[in-house]
Amino acid sequence: MKSNFKTGKTDVLIIGGGIIGVCTAYYSARYGGNIVLIEKDNLASGCSDANAGLIVPGHSMPLATPGIIAKGIRWLLNPESPFYIKPRFDLDLFLWLWEFRRACQEKRMFKSMAYLCELNSASRILFDELAGEGINFFFERKGLLIVCRTKATLEAAIEEAKIKEKLNIPVNILDREKILEREPTLKNDIAGGLFFPQDAHIDCQQFVQAIAERAKAEGVKIMPQTEVIAWEKENKKIKKVITTKGDIEADQIVLAAGAWSSSLVKGLGLKLLVQPAKGYSLSYKKPETGPTIPMILAETKVAVTPLADTLRFGGTLELAGLDMSISQRRVEAIKKAIPIYLKDIKPQNLELIKLWRGLRPCSPDGIPFVGRTKKYNNLVIACGHSMQGVSLGPVTGKIVAQILAGEMPLIDITPMAIERYG
Repeated sequence: MKSNFKTGKTDVLIIGGGIIGVCTAYYSARYGGNIVLIEKDNLASGCSDANAGLIVPGHSMPLATPGIIAKGIRWLLNPESPFYIKPRFDLDLFLWLWEFRRACQEKRMFKSMAYLCELNSASRILFDELAGEGINFFFERKGLLIVCRTKATLEAAIEEAKIKEKLNIPVNILDREKILEREPTLKNDIAGGLFFPQDAHIDCQQFVQAIAERAKAEGVKIMPQTEVIAWEKENKKIKKVITTKGDIEADQIVLAAGAWSSSLVKGLGLKLLVQPAKGYSLSYKKPETGPTIPMILAETKVAVTPLADTLRFGGTLELAGLDMSISQRRVEAIKKAIPIYLKDIKPQNLELIKLWRGLRPCSPDGIPFVGRTKKYNNLVIACGHSMQGVSLGPVTGKIVAQILAGEMPLIDITPMAIERYG
């Protein structure tokens, strides 16, 4: 099918050219009709660029967990900590933190974790299907290691394993000998860890580009460098979207603009409890000897991702609003973590390819906002995926396409309700 988008009118308009937006375009194209995707920058230029690329049906943990508040208070005093909140007066941030505190209750955390595991398991199957369709992207099914240096952290990881076993999620508990056998590049003083065999990893930027190309082949019109600047509303409908490249009328609109979604919906009189959470990554030329299995270094929350030609280290979560500045202290914190866990891997001896930062769109409970709004009958929102946007890309795209087509989604979307916080 070839798109005939010429008049400023289309059947479906998708706002956002990250993994959620392009997956929505790809799956929506299967239903036919004219589809337009707009992106304020270039495709995969935001949080879908140089992230860790982890697909986590096993390690599906929401940020809000019992004990994180106490940890967070200690971490707030350290600008190199894994979790940092920039002090500022911001009512939206206060409301988010209030709901985040409530989501840390054990019962709510367990429900969120169970739902995220279901979503991620469905998405992992879709990744397999997309690879099987001949879409060319880096995709390895090597599982995920959670690496613990201390006995206390290992004991906490084992508690996670027990919860995952109750959810029928395969997980292996590894002592020091077994984890070193699985990944010999780890240092000998590691206490142990977990291994999630179902987990996988991709090069997200490459994936987004590949899915976008396939969507274009199916007739989707993709318009980069096209920013939404206003909305024209009529009754319970968005009549027109005003952009930097002209006005667009659409029968249905999907907002998948990541961390910028909450700002965009304010012009519609809507509120989304989404906070931008800045993360960083360092991509190095892949050394001759290095880790082959993706890892999360438990104490420092640093992710290690071996890709085709690069070795990537990513981490930190900084609530600082839509601030894209680089904190060198937080970058150095990632660098410091590397030689603590890995032998013969020192950042100063590696060739740096790219220092990156991106804003993850975080909901208070870790569950995305996906579905139609009550205020506008032609608007679907898909955002708030926190640190699992990559992993949940395909399943979100397919669910949104089903919503647009009037079909029953493959998974109950009630927990992802847009208005669940009032």
